[in-house]
Amino acid sequence: MESGTAKYVCSFAIGLGLLCAVPVTAQQSGDIPEVPSQFKLDTKTAARLRPQLMAQSSAASRRYATGRIVFDRLIEQVRDPSQSKFAWQLRIVEDDQLNAYSSPDGSVYVESGLAILAGSSAGLWAAILSHEIAHVVRRDWARRYLYQKYLENGGGAAIVLGDPSLPSVSWETSEKASADMGRFGRQMELEADREGLMMMAHAGYHPDFVPALHHLLHARGLGTNSRSIYAMHPCWEERDRKLNHTYVAASIEFARRWPEWYASPGGNPPVVVFAEQPTVRKTGGSEWQIQIPMRCQNLAGAVEVVLSSGRAHQAVALPDRPESDGEPGPDVRQLTGCTSPKTTITFALADASVRPKPGAQWTDIYVLDSWGSVLARAELPKLPH
Repeated sequence: MESGTAKYVCSFAIGLGLLCAVPVTAQQSGDIPEVPSQFKLDTKTAARLRPQLMAQSSAASRRYATGRIVFDRLIEQVRDPSQSKFAWQLRIVEDDQLNAYSSPDGSVYVESGLAILAGSSAGLWAAILSHEIAHVVRRDWARRYLYQKYLENGGGAAIVLGDPSLPSVSWETSEKASADMGRFGRQMELEADREGLMMMAHAGYHPDFVPALHHLLHARGLGTNSRSIYAMHPCWEERDRKLNHTYVAASIEFARRWPEWYASPGGNPPVVVFAEQPTVRKTGGSEWQIQIPMRCQNLAGAVEVVLSSGRAHQAVALPDRPESDGEPGPDVRQLTGCTSPKTTITFALADASVRPKPGAQWTDIYVLDSWGSVLARAELPKLPH
């Protein structure tokens, strides 16, 4: 989360983003020891800022009742009757943003845009909340803070930090320290995802709701595709790739516990489409071929693959229709059953009737379900001249 007073929280963010850390005794960014039991700064900071965060939010009720039910069920998977250090509570922030974050005290805040997106889908709520609960249980705020101190005290170039709860935190860092922090943040992000996936499986929510949520946010033009070594969040492709084994393990565990999927608390798993990077090649004087490798899960019917056009350098962020600038483009469409382990869709652009308008270019590939909702989006490389 970017707003000032809440910078100390662990953030789901647009791409389930999180910046985290390890104790100062760690020697590498890959080492993730436990937070020392005597470390209390995270809980003290949470207690100090709790009144302000509570005033900016409200209890999850009425239209958000599904979220509260899912939250309570997930908490049962991590609650330790012998401990009461977490004051578990789900709160809604009415600001229309697509974000969620958690406080070290166990409070989870979901901004209303994301809450409305989840709607009555228990599975999407589980994907959002399990990730935040994992951050709290792992004490990821403390890990981030301690890793920053580790870098400051010799683990990397100096980083100038203020109180982590203050509106501004100034950074002075070398390339190495920035790369170390980025690598560590991405690792912590994926670890929270992995723990959340298993938590969902135990509670009765199919793990496929996690990639479904990721792809839904990506289709809205949100999150990061950055592969920079300094990026704090994994790009979408990295997230899909590195979580693949955990998806499989969590899915097996879900099926073992819930042999009748439809009767599980989350119901049947959603359709998930993994669309890989499209390739573009010229096949003639004015002919182009665009290929999109893709893989579908839980698909009973067909999906529609749409080649969409938009203004150059303009992001497409409309949720349920592949258009840009609010104006329909000359979309090219194909239906596929997506029945093979990997299905490749090919668009051949040779006819002038399928060229985009002047000032526009082919920008995105969308995959839609039978109701026209977006399941996945892939960004198209710019066609060379």
